[in-house]
Amino acid sequence: MPHTLISLLLAGLLLQAPAPAPVTVQAYLDTWRAASGVPGVTVGLVTRDGTVSGFASGESDTATHRKMQPADLMLAGSTGKTFFAAVAVQLIESGKLDLDAHISQYLGTRPWFSRLPNAKDVTVRQLMTHTSGIIRYEFNDKFTADLRANPERVWTPEEQIGYLFDTQAPFAAGQGWEYSDTNYMVLGLIVEQITGARYYDLIRDRFVTPFNLKGAVPSTSRRIPGLVQGYVGPGDPILPAGEVMKDGVMVINPQLEWAGGGFATNAVDLARWGHELYAGKALSAKARALMIDAAVSAKLGAGSTYGLGVIIRPPATAAGMTSPTWGHSGYFPGYMSELIYVVDTGTTLAIQINSSGPRARGTAAPLRVLYDLAGLLK
Repeated sequence: MPHTLISLLLAGLLLQAPAPAPVTVQAYLDTWRAASGVPGVTVGLVTRDGTVSGFASGESDTATHRKMQPADLMLAGSTGKTFFAAVAVQLIESGKLDLDAHISQYLGTRPWFSRLPNAKDVTVRQLMTHTSGIIRYEFNDKFTADLRANPERVWTPEEQIGYLFDTQAPFAAGQGWEYSDTNYMVLGLIVEQITGARYYDLIRDRFVTPFNLKGAVPSTSRRIPGLVQGYVGPGDPILPAGEVMKDGVMVINPQLEWAGGGFATNAVDLARWGHELYAGKALSAKARALMIDAAVSAKLGAGSTYGLGVIIRPPATAAGMTSPTWGHSGYFPGYMSELIYVVDTGTTLAIQINSSGPRARGTAAPLRVLYDLAGLLK
């Protein structure tokens, strides 16, 4: 994205956002949930001045008919990348991580490194913007079969990346775009090597604890206290249709996500995190500009670009919006999430639903809900 446009976007942060309208938001959410047929939905909302609101509709469990609550946890999917990317951006700003260095500078001595597609040509920037040519490991048929066959297995990043060893990249490094969790798995190995710390500990110490994000929990076990039931729809690339948990235990180990997502969140704290990341104290103004300015064309909808762990979308004019948004989408079998920051109003919104079936997509997609709500709050 051109620097002049970034300047205009940042200037838009000076505009004042209106106060939230809880009744209007709740009424919209109830109507949408009933029409979409999803089991349950939560929304978190933070205005420019830091006012926080939470909303919920529907059920967290269709068997017990427990009502969904704003503080309920769901798997956040790739919205969790925003935590991992923010640490990396801080390391880049401090000079500890070189955005344009070849990853061989950090991982080249690993015995498996030369077997990674495009290994010698990939840079840190290309990992973070999904332009490396290193495609998804998690949709590899052998991996998904092994995952389902051994749900207790605790995976190492090298084991997961290994499903791509000795394969051909679909494009040369820097010559295409394809979204891939594998990029952030490799980034995670680099960050842990240069810091000597666990990535989750870095996120906890830099963001979760300082901003009191109690509703952001690492998804490192099949048992996650407070996690609500999720429902997988037909045709899911990882799991068959049905419930994600049996007697409170997940049918696969979400630990596999790590730097590709790696968190269970509630919508309120996901929105609070987005507020701190895009307009608050999580990053310096310089680091935030770096995150946005790095954006490249992405296959995420007309006019969308992808920066350093952030999706930048043009104004959703069909929903009456006039402002670009910054944020991220998230999917994990049984759950979907969206996080957006509306640049001209400074409003941050997050939505989570406990379904990843077709009813949660298309015109009923969570992103469209946030666009509509942003329009209501103008």
